[in-house]
Amino acid sequence: MIKDFGAGVGLLLRGFSLVFSSPKRVLMGALPAVITAVLMITGWAVLLTNIDSVAGWLTGFADSWSDTWKGVVEVAVGISVVAAVLGLSVLLFTAITLMIGGPFYEFIAEEVEDELGGVPDAEQIGWWRGFVVGLRSTLLLVATSIAFAIPLFFCGFIPVIGQTVVPVLAVCINGYLLGIELTGIPFTRRGRSFKQRRQILKTRRGLVLGLAVPTYLLCLIPLAALIVIPAAMAGGTVLAHRLLNGDRAPIA
Repeated sequence: MIKDFGAGVGLLLRGFSLVFSSPKRVLMGALPAVITAVLMITGWAVLLTNIDSVAGWLTGFADSWSDTWKGVVEVAVGISVVAAVLGLSVLLFTAITLMIGGPFYEFIAEEVEDELGGVPDAEQIGWWRGFVVGLRSTLLLVATSIAFAIPLFFCGFIPVIGQTVVPVLAVCINGYLLGIELTGIPFTRRGRSFKQRRQILKTRRGLVLGLAVPTYLLCLIPLAALIVIPAAMAGGTVLAHRLLNGDRAPIA
């Protein structure tokens, strides 16, 4: 697991090398991310502007409490909501970027795989099909993320554990889901289903986490996703290419 995680980090670094070796790839990868960034920043502005109202609505059960305790609960819930949305935002950012920029990222994936030996009889995804496939997988992954986020949200109130173990679990879970997103195009080009993608990636969780967790953390830095996502897509393409070609050896 540890060796695979390190190899997964190496895949992300290789993705940066592959993308930044071509100015065209940089441009093709950044354009959809810029559009998504504008949408996400707008959404965040709306949330932060109304966070007091959201926290007040969620803590309606504390209306009869003293002002001090009610204020403490509202602040805690507000922080938890922002943290939960922040974690979900990285996944949503990637998913929306992939849906908007399907043809752009298919171009990058195709060029990367051509350098790795190509894909015989590869299917052309196209924008509409890529959008539909991306939307379906996004809904499933977001639903899964929310299913994990709910218990983690409540565990966040447990002293010590809520401030140490829970954030690490949240990063690992959302990172793994992000890794599933990052490998979508290579699988779709081979006619593989979302279920097949999950099953194959499950055999090398360490690699997926090594690629996706640093990507997830880097995307928490404002605007870093503009350059991180294209590189992570290239790294995900290399990972998928190796696994789909039956090579289970550690990836250097």
